[in-house]
Amino acid sequence: MSNRSLVSQRTALARAFQIVPYLTREEVRLLVEEAKRRPRKGERDALLVQVLYQTGLRISEALSLTPSSIREFEGKPALEVLGKGRKLRLVACPERLADKLRAYAYKKGLGPNDKFFPINRQRAWQILKELAARAGIQKRVYPHLLRHSDAIERLRQTGNPKALQHHLGHSSTVMVMRYLSTLTQEDSLRIQQQVEFEE
Repeated sequence: MSNRSLVSQRTALARAFQIVPYLTREEVRLLVEEAKRRPRKGERDALLVQVLYQTGLRISEALSLTPSSIREFEGKPALEVLGKGRKLRLVACPERLADKLRAYAYKKGLGPNDKFFPINRQRAWQILKELAARAGIQKRVYPHLLRHSDAIERLRQTGNPKALQHHLGHSSTVMVMRYLSTLTQEDSLRIQQQVEFEE
């Protein structure tokens, strides 16, 4: 093994054991409510927060979404995104969020390839920072924080790191392992209680 790959591996492991910052459901709700109060672009900004939180997309992936990105996978909505390394992947999208995206596209007259969020990354950062300040959230809020928040919520509900790895588009489970530190004993018990055995 080369020195370079050894250093890279150590860096990945060090990151895996760091505590991951995230927003609670209540904090995300406050961001969405604050966005809805904005007279201009409030609906769009609320939708951006919901997309980032409920899909775990990277900001570049979210900003490239169009109505044609909404697909079906086994009868459920999914978003087709071009991820890191220009790899296409399907990402789970809650039914209610997919309905909101479709309704927004219809209301705004978006064509199949028109972007839902025709803003740049810097503007997305500014929007989240402004919303957090107005909502009284003391944490530093940025797009990737919502990705962490989605990952932690999905891990709490499913307990499946491998599925989370695919959902987030990571090439290695090492990046996903850092979210495990956020699970409480109660979260683990809830996950384990979902297991049923045949008699």
